[in-house]
Amino acid sequence: MIESGRGNPTRRSRLIVLAGPTAVGKGTVAADVRRTHPEVWLSVSATTRPPRPGEENGVHYWFVSDEEFDAMIAKGDLLEWAVVHKAARYGTPRGPVDLALASGHPAMLEIDLQGARQVRETMPDALFVFLKPPSWEELVRRLVGRGTESEAERERRLETARAELAAESEFDVTIVNHEVHAAAEQLVSLMVGSNSSSSD
Repeated sequence: MIESGRGNPTRRSRLIVLAGPTAVGKGTVAADVRRTHPEVWLSVSATTRPPRPGEENGVHYWFVSDEEFDAMIAKGDLLEWAVVHKAARYGTPRGPVDLALASGHPAMLEIDLQGARQVRETMPDALFVFLKPPSWEELVRRLVGRGTESEAERERRLETARAELAAESEFDVTIVNHEVHAAAEQLVSLMVGSNSSSSD
């Protein structure tokens, strides 16, 4: 457990970047971190896709139009962005990330592989964590079980997932998502260790 939720204004935090294949449970693990460790700051991505049932604007994502997304790119307001699953665009607003790191709080991005690669270019000192399914069969089961995508969309996501799984070696650490809360606790322990050993 992290003993204090207060940031350290004298030292900039090290950013943790969580990525992995579609349907591996990145969002669910991030939600568990948000629920059990309010001292950890989690970035909220912007996306041009419509909300799924139960998703709230500003909590799960910032849901924006294509025109709004274009404006964010033009102004340099995104730390990274990508077209995901050959469909919607996703991106990380830059300003909130800089503020969280400067405050000394543990900070995390939960993004896709393309985004993680862009962040490595601009913030190579971040710790990159790959969230991996226990098996390919389990990944397929989770994706089908969500019931939130059409069959065509599932096929697109599985095609993307095959390529994403092959990128594991690009990451600093791998966590296997056998169980959500256990994976979230492993992730938080990495944040604590990373920030306690980082220097100004």
